[in-house]
Amino acid sequence: MPLHWTIDSRLQLFVAACDGNIEPTEVNQMLDAIVGANGLVFRKLFDGTHGETKMTALEILTVGVRIRDLQNADVEHGPLAIVVPDDKYMLLSRVLGILAAARRPMRVFKDADRALKWLDSPAIRGRA
Repeated sequence: MPLHWTIDSRLQLFVAACDGNIEPTEVNQMLDAIVGANGLVFRKLFDGTHGETKMTALEILTVGVRIRDLQNADVEHGPLAIVVPDDKYMLLSRVLGILAAARRPMRVFKDADRALKWLDSPAIRGRA
């Protein structure tokens, strides 16, 4: 499976990384896992550096709608760091816009190490 994630309840950290072509079913499985673990409040790192997708615009929009529904739930959301290479930014811009609408700290990075340092910073850890 090209989408891998870990959920560390002790650190309150969710980390997902892509390695290959990502399908909508994998994204939905990941969302099911974080919801099932009560991890929406956790700090989250999504590393799409090595990911690809052949999802259509409609499939990407459908994922975005699900994410928006999760944000509309009466649940607090933890900080989110997203790592996306420049060539994928436009493809994911709608989903990034939906993610940015939630009331939580969020930043887009080009480097996973910088993203994790931001999530581990005292200002961000204090909000999680």
